[in-house]
Amino acid sequence: MSKYQSMILIEPSMEYDEQIQAFRKEFLACEGSMDGCGSLRRFDMTQDWLDQVESLRHPETVPPGLVPSTQYIYVRESDSKMVGIIQIRHCFNEFLEKYAGHIGYSVCPSERKKGYATQMLRLALPECKSLGINRVLICCVRGNEGSRKTILNNGGKYESTVYLEERDVYLERYWIDLDP
Repeated sequence: MSKYQSMILIEPSMEYDEQIQAFRKEFLACEGSMDGCGSLRRFDMTQDWLDQVESLRHPETVPPGLVPSTQYIYVRESDSKMVGIIQIRHCFNEFLEKYAGHIGYSVCPSERKKGYATQMLRLALPECKSLGINRVLICCVRGNEGSRKTILNNGGKYESTVYLEERDVYLERYWIDLDP
């Protein structure tokens, strides 16, 4: 039997309305950062978040200051439970280039330490390649060992640490090369 359960990345839809809101509420209750979730934190209604996700998919509908991105939810196939969210940003703006990178992700607090983030990122990397992203930048808060290990387990190479003054955090920058 595989170390990991069978998991899939799928585009979010109203089929997962209750699970998306439960995911959101769990993060709000523990005051988690919800990286890679877009603006889910602000939306009480899943459809409003899905509308934003759709607007971010196409360069012609991306709001000013944001970049095109693809959003996925990470689902355990055995029980169709959503355990994570990941966002792939197709390009950079100034902020993303320095502080966030191409990918942001979160695993539901109650589902952490099961290897899900590593596998979720591994499944997202071919999607990056299909978008023409051959060198993926991922950043994590210094001291977030789970995220750091997730990045390293997927071939991440440390580049530098930067300070984000407005949030008073240091962010480690890692690159994953997708070309052999």
